[in-house]
Amino acid sequence: MGRWRIAMDALMLVAMATISQPGTASAASAASADWVTGYARMLDRYTESVDSTVGTRVDYTGLRGEPAWQTLIAELGAVDPAALADREARLAFWINVYNIFAIDLIVRNQPVESIRDLGSFFSPVWKKQAGRLAGRAYTLDEIEHEILRKLGEPRIHGAIVCASVSCPDLRREPYTADRLDAQLADNMRAWLARPEKGLAIDPAAGSVRISPIFDWFGEDFAPQGGVMAVVTRHAPESDRPWLIQNGATARVGYFDYDWRLND
Repeated sequence: MGRWRIAMDALMLVAMATISQPGTASAASAASADWVTGYARMLDRYTESVDSTVGTRVDYTGLRGEPAWQTLIAELGAVDPAALADREARLAFWINVYNIFAIDLIVRNQPVESIRDLGSFFSPVWKKQAGRLAGRAYTLDEIEHEILRKLGEPRIHGAIVCASVSCPDLRREPYTADRLDAQLADNMRAWLARPEKGLAIDPAAGSVRISPIFDWFGEDFAPQGGVMAVVTRHAPESDRPWLIQNGATARVGYFDYDWRLND
């Protein structure tokens, strides 16, 4: 009888601890490493770093025939993002989701030359269903504008990748909450180190060319001092002195955007 009572008391303590921490089970589910591990494997196996404008190439054909990719999509689809209360965890999660859904759109619709070919002028791809989480459909437009941008971290624009050559280089590892700041900073540096799509300086003309992404989302960079302040902060070491001295008065132009597939 004594042993039975001790066991019951122990069960009650466990139950009370669970009740006192609402959402613990769902948070654990959302933070499950299964899909993150699977995504890391897919990035390692089906992407390649290259010294060209694209930066990271994606083997969409290989992913189309890879059962583990479908497993990843299913595991991710079971996650309830509402369980993520921490800002860094939400940022990392939604950046990964955006990139995975963009890749999956291409995988499911091959062959295609550009992600924009999956939509039209009146029904752009960004507003089409890209994937599902916990039974709810999401579009790339919603993830970018209604979720990520509202979290107030402009460096997301150097991390989310719309399957195109002129996008920032796709990071070949998942984003994680504990390393997010360093990962975002590294991605910005890698992006701006690309003189074909990130940053190019013409000292003689007193001008710079940068990605049109900085023009499209210029307001997002205002809280960090504005576009040129952010560019200067993350520019290659060799470019930074010129930008510090001349960036505020330099004439700013923008690269043409290459929407061809990053394959």
